[in-house]
Amino acid sequence: MKIQAENIQDANKNLLDAHNENFDFLANKLTKNGHKVEDILNKLAEFQVAIPSWALGAGGTRFGRFSFYGEPSSLEQKIEDVGILHSLTQTAGAVSLHIPWDVPEDYNAVKELASSLDIKFDAVNSNTFQDQKDAAETYKYGSLSNTSQAVREQAIQHNLDVINIGNKLGSKALTVWLADGSCFPGQNNFQTAFQNTQDSLKDIYKGLPDDWKMLVEYKPYEPNFYSTVIQDWGASLMLANECGEKAYTLVDLGHHLPNSNIEQIVSILQLKGKLGGFHFNDSKYGDDDLTVGSIKPYALFLIFNELVYGMENNPQNPDLAWMIDASHNVKDPLEDLIQSLEAIQEAFAKALLIDQDELKAAQLDNDVVKCQEILQTAYRTDVRPLIEKARLNRGGAISPIKAYRELDLRNHLIDSRGKHTIATGL
Repeated sequence: MKIQAENIQDANKNLLDAHNENFDFLANKLTKNGHKVEDILNKLAEFQVAIPSWALGAGGTRFGRFSFYGEPSSLEQKIEDVGILHSLTQTAGAVSLHIPWDVPEDYNAVKELASSLDIKFDAVNSNTFQDQKDAAETYKYGSLSNTSQAVREQAIQHNLDVINIGNKLGSKALTVWLADGSCFPGQNNFQTAFQNTQDSLKDIYKGLPDDWKMLVEYKPYEPNFYSTVIQDWGASLMLANECGEKAYTLVDLGHHLPNSNIEQIVSILQLKGKLGGFHFNDSKYGDDDLTVGSIKPYALFLIFNELVYGMENNPQNPDLAWMIDASHNVKDPLEDLIQSLEAIQEAFAKALLIDQDELKAAQLDNDVVKCQEILQTAYRTDVRPLIEKARLNRGGAISPIKAYRELDLRNHLIDSRGKHTIATGL
């Protein structure tokens, strides 16, 4: 289904006066403080975050999965759901596909559908953490790191196939995340597993088109709980450097041990020109894949402070691939994604309010109190009117959640798809 522009305009009517009043007040205040409001609005409007195809259905736990009804049971329906999100928020202009869950049957039809909804294809994701139907080899004991050459070759070929699929769709990046590791001491030889992974990634890298990137994701644990082959950003960076200039590290907010200084990791990777992508989510304990900004909004803001600084001061680092990577067990997936998109925009907008020159001067003077005041002044600013205006200027909803509910979109999806559909890949 596709939301019509007049539907969004109708949803905005009762909110428009209050929005204009709030925006004018904030814009005047920011202008007096030296901010260029129009520049901020343009940056917010241009900032697009990819929606992962696997996040459009209800997620699961280790013990069960509870459907939210009307889930997309085909790639086309997933793209339609991204279209809903983009129509309402105007910041979800890309989809990230997971292969083999999302292999198109008709490439031209899928591309035409995405284009009609103003959706682009972001990084494609390979899957060697599950055995696929009729596969000759098993990934039970690893894929790219496996002691078996036959298993490694199967995993390498899968990644090359994913590149081919993404190339047909207009994607420009491959994301590699490995579940490879061990559950018990002595199970693996660490050096052999790492070297096998390095050699396998080099073979995949050779298959990259000239204008593509390879994004190497890391994770300290899960599903293996003694060791993970690519356990942290240092391991990812080493692997990327060995592969070549088109290989980069991908940072997932949930893929860190508790209290890791993620903003420092982000900053150093940008300095070295090796931050390629970013996966947004939030967590309390580990890789919880919760709604972005729902647990640690200030930490997200501090990360964006470094991202904004890097985007302005590190030309050696490429444009980043932004994506949400979350799981929805008790929320409507589309409402959860809307909340995540809102939180990302809010953290980005607040970071844009930081006077980096003033902060730099305070840092050089070792004025620790002033440094904190600069950051917290930006963080305490209610930037929601800016985000609303950026959406409104592009034809989006002032309040995407309110519009989603007023338009009764979930029930429309249930009516058209059925109640007990299950999203592919879940």
